[in-house]
Amino acid sequence: MRLQVTMRHGQVSDHVRGYVESKFAKLGKRLHESTLVEVVLDRERNPRIADDHVVEAELHLKGPHLRGREAATTYEAATDLLVDKLERLVERERDKRVQEPRRRAQGTAPPEPVPVEEIEQALRTAD
Repeated sequence: MRLQVTMRHGQVSDHVRGYVESKFAKLGKRLHESTLVEVVLDRERNPRIADDHVVEAELHLKGPHLRGREAATTYEAATDLLVDKLERLVERERDKRVQEPRRRAQGTAPPEPVPVEEIEQALRTAD
């Protein structure tokens, strides 16, 4: 997993960057190593918003791109919420990819074999 951590309107502190990297490393166990994960940290400037620390992430998977956004009072709390949400999304996508072909296969019954007599009779009438 390739991880990019950026911050809008400022610099990411080493403590926050390390925390985000450690939490997303846990998510990386479920992803392919070539998956790109972009994490953007932001801070709402409105003083009336209590949960002003925002963490956004986008996972560039082989199929669909998964996006998540969480807000909390600290970057650490928002990161925890976001990683939990993304783990559920990744598992759901994996289940869809694995289970859907199985469901389609279970819905159709295999065709019954045609008796040899019917085939021979069809060949005789075709001549």
